[in-house]
Amino acid sequence: MSWITRVRNALPFTPKRDTPDNLWIRCPSCKEMLFTKDYEANLSVCPLCDHHGRVKTDERFGQLLDPGFTVLPTPRVKEDPLKFRDSRKYPDRLKAARAANPHPDALTNAHGAVDGHAVVLGVQDFAFLGGSMGMAVGEAFVVGAEAAIRAKAPYVICTAAGGARMQEGILSLMQMPKTTVAVRRLARAGLPYIVILTDPTTGGVTASYAMLGDVQIAEPGCLIGFAGQRVIQDTIREKLPEGFQRAEYLAEHGMVDMVVHRRDLKATLAQVLGYLQPAKAA
Repeated sequence: MSWITRVRNALPFTPKRDTPDNLWIRCPSCKEMLFTKDYEANLSVCPLCDHHGRVKTDERFGQLLDPGFTVLPTPRVKEDPLKFRDSRKYPDRLKAARAANPHPDALTNAHGAVDGHAVVLGVQDFAFLGGSMGMAVGEAFVVGAEAAIRAKAPYVICTAAGGARMQEGILSLMQMPKTTVAVRRLARAGLPYIVILTDPTTGGVTASYAMLGDVQIAEPGCLIGFAGQRVIQDTIREKLPEGFQRAEYLAEHGMVDMVVHRRDLKATLAQVLGYLQPAKAA
């Protein structure tokens, strides 16, 4: 035992206090440090620059749905159909994602109400493999749409995705027509389909169900697009306008109906539901 260890053990040092490692959070936009509790109490919106942070599934359910909603089971699909492996095996990536998230894949549905208006709400979680669209997401979307048809209720989806899930190859791309057919079934049933675009919504999700809503609502500043800005700029060999692929730019050019602050999102959604389907849930 060294002399410094003996001295340290002999002196009445107070034990080190355990400090939570999630006490602070850095705003991705303005880089300011914020108290996590204050940030979450503000609906994960920076109180300094108004940046809308990413929201996990259960938080989104709590923000938009009235108390008493029911989370629907996530459908099971065949996993790793292509036996895909990059730097890690695909099943290992799924296992890690499930250990870090409360739901088994990127899209989860719940049946509930928004200010008394019955809805089925689907939430895509970017924290689960970048919200990527694979067979499980496509099947969950169809299950959500079918639940809405059975309940004679609108289907509302909060999108957040980096695109199709590369580990499932062409099978992930097949979810684009699959979900499009589900949207058409909602239309034939006379039920509203409302999309809430959140940051980011890109790739094959944007090219399918994310842009097929009867009403398109976007959160402020969220990234919405198909290909990345650098790819587009290099292809057309022109400088892109400021704010390109952001919610406000898309609203100005008619691709989004409205941009709504998160604090007003539930009230706005309830108002839209009242216009499209006036009868409230019993």
